[in-house]
Amino acid sequence: MKKTEKLLTKILEIVKFIKNCKFYKNYCAGGTPMKITDVKVETIRIPMKKPFRIAFAVQDHSLNVLVKISTDEGLWGIGEAAPFEPVTGESAATVLEALKLFRTGLIGMDPLDVEGIHRMMDRLLSGNTSAKAAVDIALYDIKGKLMGQPLYKVLGGSVNQIVTDMTVGIDTPEAMAAEARERVEKDGFTILKIKAGINPSEDIQALTLIRQAVGPNIRLRVDANQGYTVSDAVRTLKAFEELGVEAVEQCLPSWDLDGMRFVRSKVDLQVMLDESVHTPIDAAKACKIDAADIINIKLMKCGGLYPAEKINAIAEANHVQCMVGCMLETKVAIAAGVSLVAAKQNITEADCDSFMYAVDPEMGMPGGFAVNGGVYTLSDKPGLGIDIDF
Repeated sequence: MKKTEKLLTKILEIVKFIKNCKFYKNYCAGGTPMKITDVKVETIRIPMKKPFRIAFAVQDHSLNVLVKISTDEGLWGIGEAAPFEPVTGESAATVLEALKLFRTGLIGMDPLDVEGIHRMMDRLLSGNTSAKAAVDIALYDIKGKLMGQPLYKVLGGSVNQIVTDMTVGIDTPEAMAAEARERVEKDGFTILKIKAGINPSEDIQALTLIRQAVGPNIRLRVDANQGYTVSDAVRTLKAFEELGVEAVEQCLPSWDLDGMRFVRSKVDLQVMLDESVHTPIDAAKACKIDAADIINIKLMKCGGLYPAEKINAIAEANHVQCMVGCMLETKVAIAAGVSLVAAKQNITEADCDSFMYAVDPEMGMPGGFAVNGGVYTLSDKPGLGIDIDF
């Protein structure tokens, strides 16, 4: 009898707790939903340890924009835009202007109405995906705080660890091999992503030296950033196969899906799309013609977590795996991307390393996740779990 009474008391305590929580009051008991009351922005400059070179650009810093969305319940969320003109067509200046426009629509909206907010932003502006991603990430941060759950659980996951690669930028083949060895032996990475796409012969030489430097057990993938022609791609990828490269990303111009399908038919390693896929519609087109084995999802490229989940669902339905990549981002956007990787079984790979290129990787943003080599362990704090405010 005493056990029954104790159990009943416990149940009543749980019911009382649920009825008193904000989520129940606002969304389950006929209460008034939360409302967005303010949107603040802050521009931050991210200097890099050294210039980072890819096939079509060189970066020595990035200008990003942080967004803080506040609500009438005292909850707030942080998001980030990391614009990159060659890919998203945005700069920090255009992001700031887009966010001014979005702010007008956001005030008074329910922050949990993620679809409605995306619809509002899409009606106001086409593209501008990193600006939209900043808003989107902040909304999910709020949702996690309201639910009292970390973002990876909000997105439906249960595992809090992922493994990322580390990227080696374009340099002389000898310098790239030396950096690859350091990333493995000193930093503990087991997967390397090698930038290529300017000179196929030098790319083969660099990969040959890198394989010799890191040994046979380190996983290698290559990102050519649209740098090859079809004939160069077939020839070069076959050479990469001999070196144990497992995947090559975006070896052709973004518009050439037919070419990507042809290259894929001629090689045995995996072919990945990045710049070819910005939207869920792009993903559907690529899957329809069998142009890829893997799709690289970037929050800045697609507009945030909400459209990223759509891209992954389309890919999964077509038996195409996904990776989550990044622009030059701080831990705010990286934590969002890593949470998506942890939450989705079809997202099998991660390229979420860019914050480590910064002179100060933490940038006064403790939390979010812990790093041990290439293994990230996500925080169990609500939302992004990052301790930052402005």
